[in-house]
Amino acid sequence: MMTTVRPYARVLDRLKSAGLRPTRQRLALAKLLLEDSDRHVTAEQLHGEAIDAGIKVSLATVYNTLHQFTKAKLLREVVVESGRAYFDTNTSDHHHLLNEDTGELSDISDSDIQLSQLPSPPSGTKIDRIDIIVRVKSDS
Repeated sequence: MMTTVRPYARVLDRLKSAGLRPTRQRLALAKLLLEDSDRHVTAEQLHGEAIDAGIKVSLATVYNTLHQFTKAKLLREVVVESGRAYFDTNTSDHHHLLNEDTGELSDISDSDIQLSQLPSPPSGTKIDRIDIIVRVKSDS
């Protein structure tokens, strides 16, 4: 007997585990974002992918959904400059390489960066995580 997997089963389970109600739009956007390998997307890129896939969704809904997914720890928001953010499906501890010529953001393993000293955090706080963005551009 062959077992069939529902097309949205994996993302449905992830949304439910994160405590998010699986609305039609959340399911469709989660399928685009979370089905394949880790990736970095802007809200505008995801909106374009949704439109190309025949998903009727506004850019405002895409932004709201990305922020809900981030709050639920399904994504990490990587702000590279004021008004410019990527959403990362890899929520493990790692850093990023930003190609300023192309806008491409890629992962750097946590183990590939060595920190020798950190400042003491203010009284009553602790360091939660460290985010490093290494910026590169063409040398020509």
